[in-house]
Amino acid sequence: MPTPIPPLDLPPAVPLEPKNPSSLFAMAVASVNRACEVLKAPDYVKALLGQPKNEFIVNFPVRMDDGRYRIFKGYRIQHNNVLGPYKGGIRFHPDMSLDDGKALATWMTMKSALMRLPYGGAKGGIKVDSRELTANELMRLTRRFTSALGDTIGPDYDIPAPDVGTNAQIMDWMMDTYLNTHNSVQSQGLRHVVTGKSIACGGSEGREKATGQGIVYVLQELLPEFNIAINGMRFSVLGYGNVSSNTAIILQGLGAKLVAVLDHSGGIRARSEAAIDANALAAYVQKSGSIKGYTQSLTNDEKCDVNTSAVDSVGRESFYKTPVDVFIPAALERMVDKQVAQWLDCKVLAEGGNGPCTPEADALLQNRGVALLPAILCNAGGVTVSYLEWVQNKAGIHWELERVDAELKKTILNAARRVRLAAHQYNINMATAAYVVAIDHIIKAYTQRGIFP
Repeated sequence: MPTPIPPLDLPPAVPLEPKNPSSLFAMAVASVNRACEVLKAPDYVKALLGQPKNEFIVNFPVRMDDGRYRIFKGYRIQHNNVLGPYKGGIRFHPDMSLDDGKALATWMTMKSALMRLPYGGAKGGIKVDSRELTANELMRLTRRFTSALGDTIGPDYDIPAPDVGTNAQIMDWMMDTYLNTHNSVQSQGLRHVVTGKSIACGGSEGREKATGQGIVYVLQELLPEFNIAINGMRFSVLGYGNVSSNTAIILQGLGAKLVAVLDHSGGIRARSEAAIDANALAAYVQKSGSIKGYTQSLTNDEKCDVNTSAVDSVGRESFYKTPVDVFIPAALERMVDKQVAQWLDCKVLAEGGNGPCTPEADALLQNRGVALLPAILCNAGGVTVSYLEWVQNKAGIHWELERVDAELKKTILNAARRVRLAAHQYNINMATAAYVVAIDHIIKAYTQRGIFP
């Protein structure tokens, strides 16, 4: 159970406030500062966690298939490494920016500390719409970015992983580029420079479903706090990519009902007492790229014509107003604004994606009595299995799925229990409690190690 730690004998440190108070980074810092106030943390903790240690920007050329060269901008932000090597995803997205990278890196620090992983936090990526690139252009982009990063990353210094717009193939290319630009004698022992790789290239069993599986473990542990049972639970998801689809499939297997989905193409909602088939929808999205046009026949159990669709197309407002027990936003940041918060009809909001709620939405939801389970707890399954992949690579072994799932479950459940205990001890909500637990662990490390020099 977290307890306040006596501060080091240091002079007061003045935190650097984010320049833009409405930015994503300001959101991340505000969450950290709230937890520091609860813990009565010394000033130096706020100062150290209020800015990244390192910020890198690289501009590099990539040859397009037509022979022309385009210049791309890439980022790597290393927030904090007091607990271990920097760890965080690589994002390929047209809105990727330094500010967003700083926020995401901060959350990675919190996430690793909450899970008790020996990692710090980092994030990076390229400002690009990868859907506009051919496979060969995407490969050259990835390899050139990895080369530009150079020794900014390393298997025991800063370990990237997949994020929005990247996947196992991208990680395989990053690993191969790193190995081919470093000591050839030792290169085969450096595969753990990235995680989230394909199985053939040293990836771990269970990595694809890890984030979704982690969300389910959190819900299993904490929903009893709100008198909600998984079996029969109604839930909706924002986005239907890797995280939300795996979450929905696993929850469906436990008896929960997926009743509404919204992505960039529109929304769908189950009719009457029907439920959306999470597996069928995932297969459809895999082929089509979105949920648009998805139909599903009603079953005989629903006592309707088998040729009648079990789902209706709905707009944003209707989607958010659908009554559910749990709402899981698993898309990009700040998708839940004040208007959406007014529309939502849910008891629990479980953050599948990072920073889905604006500060205004967060305050409104709390006033309405909606319980918020934060992303640093809910979506930590990905970094946890990335850590397990890193451990396997370093030891030169490969674990079966059963062992990976067991380790993931133990890590997530222990973290969820620490959050619940902190929420009761300090009489605070689950979201703030998660940051309290994470920062308490970081303070202990600083207290033991001191600050150089």
